[in-house]
Amino acid sequence: MSESLAPGLHIVATPIGNLGDLSPRAADTLRRADRILAEDTRVTAKLLQHIGAKVPMTRYDDHSTEEDRLRIVGQLGDQAIALVSDAGTPLISDPGYKLVRAARTAGQAVHTVPGPSAVIAALTLAGLPTDRFFFLGFLPAKAKARADAIREVAGVRATLVLYESGARLGDTLAALAEQLGDREAAIAREISKLHEECVRGSLEELARNYAAAAPKGEIVIVVEPPPDAAAATDEQLDAALDAALRHLSPSRAAAEVAEALKVPRKRAYARALKRSK
Repeated sequence: MSESLAPGLHIVATPIGNLGDLSPRAADTLRRADRILAEDTRVTAKLLQHIGAKVPMTRYDDHSTEEDRLRIVGQLGDQAIALVSDAGTPLISDPGYKLVRAARTAGQAVHTVPGPSAVIAALTLAGLPTDRFFFLGFLPAKAKARADAIREVAGVRATLVLYESGARLGDTLAALAEQLGDREAAIAREISKLHEECVRGSLEELARNYAAAAPKGEIVIVVEPPPDAAAATDEQLDAALDAALRHLSPSRAAAEVAEALKVPRKRAYARALKRSK
């Protein structure tokens, strides 16, 4: 690779546990950066020591101000500045997006060095559908706000992925079971580390298992999508249409009932015409 790193903001993914997961390109970028923005400089210092890099660091986290961002963006024209989080891919449930937005608004270059992500790693371990997933980050700590947040996504037809701490795991699993029903789920813990594990079970089973003992380490919860709704029978469709036809035209009644019962509009309209005669 060339001696100088292209100026701009370099988003660098770092290991989520096993230092061997740092890519050669990521290591090279960190070694050649003019400065590194780190969520916790003490954590990043250990990574830099591992790769033999001595690069000045500046703390960048949720408490960084707009003034901090403007100062950084002003340096991107002639400096290569790397942004890292404590673990994994920056910006994913992590500070950083405001800085990327500010850099792009100012016309500065933004580069990405992809790599480890706990979200993706947990999905590969869980054995649950991966064709569509919805990432929730951390749920609110207070019970009502947490229940409201779960209720908002209860009908999302995708696998749910969220982060949680060991101390709150039991309560969060109980809230998920209450709001989502007894869906299959997986608890991925200590991913890529010595004691990596992925425990499968229903939400109710997992809630009971973790109610008394709080596990250690970083935790990702993966929950299967909601079950497919049973197709409405002709009797159910006719009953709904009869009620709607009392005050709506056949076409409007069919449209509303089709949406409510999740049936093809053509089927609902055909039966609405038959019921209206």
